[in-house]
Amino acid sequence: MVGSDASAQSEVLFENPFHIEDLQIFDAETMRDMLACSHAQLSSRMLADSLHNVSSALIMRIMQGVPEAQRDQFQQELQQPLSSEEIDQARNQTLNTLFWELIYWKTPELYEELTVGERLHEGIFQSIQSDLKDKVVLDAGAGSGRASFEYLRYGATRVHAVEPSPGLLRLLRKKIIDRGLEQSMFPAAGRFNKLPLADQCVDTALSCSAFTALEDQGGEAGLLELRRVTRPGGKIIIVWPRTEDHQWFGEHGFQYVSLPVQEEMCVHFRSFDSAVRCARLFYAHNPAVLRYLQQTHKPEIPFSIIGMNPPRDYFWLAV
Repeated sequence: MVGSDASAQSEVLFENPFHIEDLQIFDAETMRDMLACSHAQLSSRMLADSLHNVSSALIMRIMQGVPEAQRDQFQQELQQPLSSEEIDQARNQTLNTLFWELIYWKTPELYEELTVGERLHEGIFQSIQSDLKDKVVLDAGAGSGRASFEYLRYGATRVHAVEPSPGLLRLLRKKIIDRGLEQSMFPAAGRFNKLPLADQCVDTALSCSAFTALEDQGGEAGLLELRRVTRPGGKIIIVWPRTEDHQWFGEHGFQYVSLPVQEEMCVHFRSFDSAVRCARLFYAHNPAVLRYLQQTHKPEIPFSIIGMNPPRDYFWLAV
């Protein structure tokens, strides 16, 4: 889930097209998970402030997902008088916090259009091939499968692709059927803190640009789950981690691998029009991106122009 995935970058580079009523797209379990974590980016107070003067349908939808222990406080926060400026500010913060989740759930095709061009360093798969070949693997936060299919290509016999977003799961299932891989790739709904797998059932647990140190995007609970489903002697591998999480992974015993590059890595879009469309949405607040496209007229953008660490590194942990 998470490069330009939700979790990969922290700065607000995007132009947010969503409205507060779009929060109705989330089911109760997803909203509960986003609010339940003590260090989650979405706070109960911020959400309540953003819900002033919204439809009763949205209020009811959100209340279903508010953890029971927070409901009384949440109701009180909904009644707090706020100025229109304070409401607008809370809505902007809420929508920016949930931007990537909204992309996953409401417009997964836009996410697919972006990530199809974020090609992972080939050396990653070559480096971890011994952990893939003839192995049963998990791809946690699989998205629409950009890494899942690579795991099969490098010899995995079975891939459990777990993803919480119904929209991304729909895209993933279609790809699996179109490629005739129903007997080797198995998509399932699930989150890092509640993987729908039995204990010690995979040889290698991987997550590509999705798992972070944040509780609602992995964290301690997510790492415990990855350990639970991985067989003794197996590995947990986090591909393309956020730079700000390097210390966290190191403190949890992970080893870091960064692969060399011969030439600058770029995002390769399907077309020039697609590149411009993605630049205006995902990198709107980095004018250098659109300027680069206008100067080169090529459907590619160097990661250095975007301001992102290129997808050439990973952490691994022996179980």
